[in-house]
Amino acid sequence: MPGFYFQRETRTPNSECYTVIEEASPVGRLDIHYASPVVHATLIVSESLTQEGIQDIVEMIDEDLIDAVGIDREELIVHVHQGRDLGVFAHNEWPRGDAHPGEGA
Repeated sequence: MPGFYFQRETRTPNSECYTVIEEASPVGRLDIHYASPVVHATLIVSESLTQEGIQDIVEMIDEDLIDAVGIDREELIVHVHQGRDLGVFAHNEWPRGDAHPGEGA
């Protein structure tokens, strides 16, 4: 099993955000929202991960993160997106008059 682990970025009373790391390199981002009785998660992973690697991460989310919180939940729904990272942008960093990140020129 690959050496995945989660580095928490932020936490609120109803959500958490993590960077997914494999062998000291970021390979994804995870947002978890606790909406009892269902926990919703969005997992965004790099193009390089295999289906097996993604399944390993989903199992770790369920066993290591969700179960550790100790909430009573009926279901965990994970939306998985795979692609390349374009960077991290803040509103005040968008160039004036240019397209926003991710929009066409």
